[in-house]
Amino acid sequence: MAELELRNISKSFGDQPVLRDLSLQVPDGSFTILLGPSGCGKSTLLRIIAGLDSQTAGQVRIDGTVVDHLPPAERDIAMVFQQYALYPHLSVRENLAFALTIRRTPRRVIDERIAEAAQLLDIEPLLDRKPKDLSGGQRQRVAMGRAIVRKPKLFLFDEPLSNLDAQLRTSMRIE
Repeated sequence: MAELELRNISKSFGDQPVLRDLSLQVPDGSFTILLGPSGCGKSTLLRIIAGLDSQTAGQVRIDGTVVDHLPPAERDIAMVFQQYALYPHLSVRENLAFALTIRRTPRRVIDERIAEAAQLLDIEPLLDRKPKDLSGGQRQRVAMGRAIVRKPKLFLFDEPLSNLDAQLRTSMRIE
């Protein structure tokens, strides 16, 4: 994990401000939740941190380094969206392995990480299924697994537990 620091982040869409002078420090290894009503800028802030959107003003720092100029792929951040964005033609196992395969991670490491994530998320029986054969909660767990197997510096989850049943939601919060 890594330390995240936001310094005076502002974001406007046209002349409509969404975020104003927001500063935040998230220590390495911590778990932080952003709470607020719908439309207050939580998802926009996550997109700025991930590099998927740019801020109007301010800085994003990861482990003390300004990353504003870095594209998303170079920030070593995994983000799970409300929409799962799973590859429909790939099995769960292939979806989990996708980012690691592209990075030419050794097969043994890929298999180990998939096994760890599948056990953690209770998706071991689903590994050979396609996304269309999964429930919404199962798809959400696969999307979370795709982030977990990468072992990035930062995890960003946008409404990560919204489609999980109460028991699994509690279990995932503990993990």
